[in-house]
Amino acid sequence: MKALIFDMGGVLIDLDMDACRNAFRDGLGFTEIDALLDPCHQKGIIGEMEEGLVTADEFRDYVIAGSRPGTSYEDVDAALSKILSHIAPYKIDMLRRLSQTCDIYMLSNNNPIAAKAASEMFSKAGFTMESDFRKCYLSYEMKALKPSEAFYKAVMADIGLPASEMLFIDDSRNNVEAAVASGLPAIWYEPGTDLEQLLSGYLD
Repeated sequence: MKALIFDMGGVLIDLDMDACRNAFRDGLGFTEIDALLDPCHQKGIIGEMEEGLVTADEFRDYVIAGSRPGTSYEDVDAALSKILSHIAPYKIDMLRRLSQTCDIYMLSNNNPIAAKAASEMFSKAGFTMESDFRKCYLSYEMKALKPSEAFYKAVMADIGLPASEMLFIDDSRNNVEAAVASGLPAIWYEPGTDLEQLLSGYLD
C-alpha cells in the first residue's frame, strides 16, 4: 500500500456530538442545532459551510441571529469546536510509523472552523496536519462532499496512484460504499475500536 487516506472525525479524532449540541443549545441558546448536527453528514447551513457554499462568517452570523444577545463569533467557534473530543495517543504513534513506509492523506467533510480546531488539536499531539499529512482534502476547500463520486474521483486523480495502491478509511458505511463504487478501495472503521488492528489486516 502506497497511500492511506483517513477520514478525520470519527476515525482519527473522536467526536462528541452531545457536547457540541449542549454548547449551542444550553450555552448560546441556539436550539436549531439539533436539526443541523449529524455524525457523518451535517444538515442545513452547517452542511452548506462544509460544502463551501457559505463562509464561516455567514455561519457565525446565522447562529448569532438565533442565539442569546451578546453571543460572539468566538462563542460560536468554541461551541462548534466542541464536536471534536480528543485524539487517542496510539493513533498519533500509528500515523508516525505509517508515514515512514507510505504516504498518508486526510479526506474529510469539514468546515473552516472545525478544521482550525482540529489543526490545533493535532499540533498539541505532536503531529502537524499541514505538513505531516501528504495532503488534506477538506470538503469546504474542494467544494464537494462525501459521498459524492466527484469528490473521490478528484482525490484519486490528485494522488495519481493506481487504485490498488490506495486505501480509504471512514466511519460511515455510506461513505465507504460510495468510495468503493467510485473505484477507491475503502474500509469501514467502527469508532472506539482499535484502528491499528483494523489496518494491520490490510497492510500485512
